[in-house]
Amino acid sequence: MNFNDMSGMKQWGLVLAVAGLLSAALFFTYFKTQREANESAQKALDAKLQENRELEPYKSKLAEIDRQLASLEQQMDIEKRIVPDEKEVDSFMKMLDAEAAKSGIELRRYTAQPTSSKEFYTEVPFEIEIDGSYHSMMNFFDHVSKLERIVNVSNLQVANTKKGSDAKAKHSYQYAPGESVVATCVATTFFSHDTQPAATPATAKGRT
Repeated sequence: MNFNDMSGMKQWGLVLAVAGLLSAALFFTYFKTQREANESAQKALDAKLQENRELEPYKSKLAEIDRQLASLEQQMDIEKRIVPDEKEVDSFMKMLDAEAAKSGIELRRYTAQPTSSKEFYTEVPFEIEIDGSYHSMMNFFDHVSKLERIVNVSNLQVANTKKGSDAKAKHSYQYAPGESVVATCVATTFFSHDTQPAATPATAKGRT
C-alpha cells in the first residue's frame, strides 16, 4: 500500500513507529556509548578528587619539608668541608702553609705516609717538619686544632735547633735568631669514600 493511499491516522502511526525505531537505534548506539564515556570520565574525576582529599593533610607540611631539606643540604656542605669527598692534597698543604705563616713558623717539608682505608673514610697522613720559637709553634698547633677541616696531629717530637736530629729532623737550616725549637709530627687528614682518591701529587719544593 502506498503511503499516500493511507488514511491520516495510519500515516501518523507509521511516522511515529519509524521515529520510535530511530530513537531506539540512537539510544543503543550513540547515546549509550556517550553515557558510558561520561560514566568513565566521572569515575576518573571521582578517583582524582579522592586522591586530592588524601593528599590535602600533607599540603600544610610542604613548607616544613622544604625547610628540612634546606637544613640537610647545609649540613652536607659543612660535612664536606670537615671531611672532603675528594683527596685534595694540595689544598690541605696550602691550608697548613697558611696556618704556619700566620703563626710565624717555618714549615720545611711534607713526607707522604701510607694511607689507611676505613669503612667510610680514608686517612691520609703526612710527616711534617717545622721550626720557630716555642710560643709560635704552640700557636700553630692551637690554630690547626681549631680548623674546620679535621686534622689530627700525632707522633710529635721536639728538640732545640742545635739538636734537630733528636726530633728526627732530616735537614738543618739557617735558622732565624728567634727560632729555638725544631719539631716533627704526623698531620693526618681524612677523605670520604664518595669518590675515588686522586693520586698523590708529584714531589714539590720541600715535599716528599
